[in-house]
Amino acid sequence: MLALGVAARCNALRKMVPMTKEQEAASLAILKRVSIFSSLSEPEFAFLISHLLQRKYSSGELIFNEGDVCIGLYVVQSGNVRIFKSSAGGREQVLSIDGPGSSIAELPVFDGGNYPASAQAVSDSTLLFFSRKDFQTLCVQHPEVALKVLRVVGGRLRRLVGIIEELSFSTVRHRLIALLVRLGKTEGVRNGGGIGLNLPANNSELAAQIGTVRELVSRNLSRLQAEGLIQVDNRKLEIPSLKRLEQELEASGG
Repeated sequence: MLALGVAARCNALRKMVPMTKEQEAASLAILKRVSIFSSLSEPEFAFLISHLLQRKYSSGELIFNEGDVCIGLYVVQSGNVRIFKSSAGGREQVLSIDGPGSSIAELPVFDGGNYPASAQAVSDSTLLFFSRKDFQTLCVQHPEVALKVLRVVGGRLRRLVGIIEELSFSTVRHRLIALLVRLGKTEGVRNGGGIGLNLPANNSELAAQIGTVRELVSRNLSRLQAEGLIQVDNRKLEIPSLKRLEQELEASGG
């Protein structure tokens, strides 16, 4: 197990390369959007840039596995990354999908443990990497960074408590409607009186986001369509009335 962890660490580091001046400028713009770095001065950002490595990941490529030795902190520069847990039987539960400006793996960088969940590129993505040693040095020199990490970790803990509550006390129908309402508000495109959005590539991905199985997602999507709450054409979904879907969410709660 130790040998595998060392091999994975070496493989990850081999995939990372120093940045050009143009890449450094683009990376700096992203770092200034990261909440845990928002109070840093220009010299401090220069320290960050001088210790960063850049890595490109293809869609579907794993960034790290749950249980791997934590080698450092990642920041999403472009693309999207899904953070998820897997069961022994292969079931997945998506904890979050993070886009540009999001930091990943702050907690294991702090506590010295392994990565508590897996990370995978949802689309072709570019990530910035900051080693655990260098990040801890930054926190010793700038304690306000450590305090901001605690706030970020606290916010994620609250979201995890919300996920546990949904899985424990709500139906698959309720969780699916809640996801569609959330996607409609954050990713939807207005189309006349309705809202259009693209679903993930398959219903297994939707199932992983709401803690169920593909068959139940397919069944509930069909029911929502039969009730006129949504319209589905392949992987394109339209919500004729977001207000009506929100009303159904309230009615289906619990």
